Amino acid sequence: MKKILLLLIGIMLTGCAVMGGEKVGLDAIQTKGTIVVGTSADYPPYEFHKVIDGKDTIVGFDIALAEKVADDLGVELEIVDMSFDGLLPALVSGKIDFIAAGMTPTDERKESVDFSTIYYDTNQTMLVLNENVDTLNTIDAFSGLKVGVQKASLQEGIYDEHFTASEKVALSKIPNLIMELQTGKIDGIILAEVVANNYAEANESISVNGLHLGSEGGVALAVNKGNEDLLEAINKTIDSVVSDGSFDQMIIDAMTLAEE
Repeated sequence: MKKILLLLIGIMLTGCAVMGGEKVGLDAIQTKGTIVVGTSADYPPYEFHKVIDGKDTIVGFDIALAEKVADDLGVELEIVDMSFDGLLPALVSGKIDFIAAGMTPTDERKESVDFSTIYYDTNQTMLVLNENVDTLNTIDAFSGLKVGVQKASLQEGIYDEHFTASEKVALSKIPNLIMELQTGKIDGIILAEVVANNYAEANESISVNGLHLGSEGGVALAVNKGNEDLLEAINKTIDSVVSDGSFDQMIIDAMTLAEE
């Protein structure tokens, strides 16, 4: 009886979670007048912190896209900044309405959430200390060395597939990985090329090593499963900004802010 009772409680809790997810559907969002986006603002130029007019502000082309989604829905945008590995659980539990965080729609992630159409793609590469840029520029060169990745990221998957002879250091925040690299605690960091370039430009002691680790497969916005109306609205916004060229300007603006 205890097992049956526990099973029934588990089913009820699961049902509540699903019901909670339904509450953040399109109708509920427009009724409350606010849509909540979850992000991990340590990934310039996708999303990052910038002091604007004396105020710490989260900016980036993912954020600009999220703002356009909110504008098209006629609601206010609320931004919740958290560690990347906490985004999917927050979405599934209904704490946020969608994710804008340079997230690649992998098969594993698709099991728990739904993704929009892909709106941006870039190659993967690595950051190393300046003095190692000419020697640590192949996968084999990292044999026995420590390679940093962001937890639960596409880059962690790249490490698991290709860097089998290295030691993985997985942290939640990229600035912490940068610090580990600068202090010699790790030997390289796998990052999207556009992100790696931004960190290299902001830190004189590190450089992109020129290693090409393939495309990330594109990034997309994520919504809870069952939120077809919200997903359709998001895709409509994405199609609009990509087709009219305004997303290109979002990227340019974000890169300009990241370089200032």
